[in-house]
Amino acid sequence: MLFLFVSQGIQLVIKMYIGLSICLLFNNKKYNMLSDAKVFSSFSTDKVETVKDFYSKVLGLKTKDNPMGILELHPEGETMVIIYPKPNHVPATFTVLNFTVKNIEETVDTLTAAGVTFEQYEGPIQTDAKGIARGGGPLIAWFKDPAGNILSVLQMQ
Repeated sequence: MLFLFVSQGIQLVIKMYIGLSICLLFNNKKYNMLSDAKVFSSFSTDKVETVKDFYSKVLGLKTKDNPMGILELHPEGETMVIIYPKPNHVPATFTVLNFTVKNIEETVDTLTAAGVTFEQYEGPIQTDAKGIARGGGPLIAWFKDPAGNILSVLQMQ
């Protein structure tokens, strides 16, 4: 009788172990199913042609007109950013696109000469006269595209 009870207990443990293993197997697939997916970012504008000129001529990015009226940005690598038209566009109140640069001083000077205005912040985040935040972490400077979306250049230290 004791053998039967132990045997049933072992069977129950084995069933639970197999069930848990199957559950973990499927859960890992669920959580990893996008690990190989290519990603892209997107944000809106109400000035597609104006931002196209800004991103291509001022920032020097490769752009492509999408047949659906969407502007594609193609920075280095395989990442793509899309900017889609939205009649009731409201500029993002956060940074939508970050550009890592080797020399932030040089980049800020070059962009300023091209007509880009860098944001000035006071308070928890403070920028200097050039618009560069130097308070721990990467050096970073924020500016806006013609639709008012916030972008940044940053130099990892």
